[in-house]
Amino acid sequence: MELYNYIKSLHLIFVITWFAGLFYIVRLFVYHAEAKQKPQPEQDILIKQYQLMQYRLWYIITWPSAVLASVFAFWMLFFTSLGQSWLQMPWMHVKLAFVLLLYIYHLKCHQIFKQLQMNEVKHSSGFFRLWNEGATLILFAVVFLVILKNAINWIFGVLGIITFSLLLMIGYKFYKKIREKNNS
Repeated sequence: MELYNYIKSLHLIFVITWFAGLFYIVRLFVYHAEAKQKPQPEQDILIKQYQLMQYRLWYIITWPSAVLASVFAFWMLFFTSLGQSWLQMPWMHVKLAFVLLLYIYHLKCHQIFKQLQMNEVKHSSGFFRLWNEGATLILFAVVFLVILKNAINWIFGVLGIITFSLLLMIGYKFYKKIREKNNS
């Protein structure tokens, strides 16, 4: 049981750093898209810096964290008796579906990362701000599933974060209009 707690702790640490990397990489995507609108030479200076920051974050923190979180998760699930019993529970099936969704999100971020490394900006900063909420929704769903260990009650937590996100977006748009009005 003590070994299991070490494995679980390492899994949790790398899940946290994985999400930190996902949250920050998309924030860098926002800045990169906004830098594309700047005049020269500011644009070139900013984009070069953001590409370097993205590269380091993606390959030094985010990808290794994703791999290590997965290794420790597989270890917990397939090489411990507690993990094997969890695989029989419906909440774990739902959680694993969200983990699959997280991998898809991660791979889409990788595709965007590769485009931005070639300075191909195909999305607006507004798109990236919304895209960043995807990882947040997955995080909330997984945390509620793991804590409540219920395949249904996690929905209330996710609905709460969606409502909160909508209120934040409305607040942001309201603030943006006030800022634009004051600048003119």
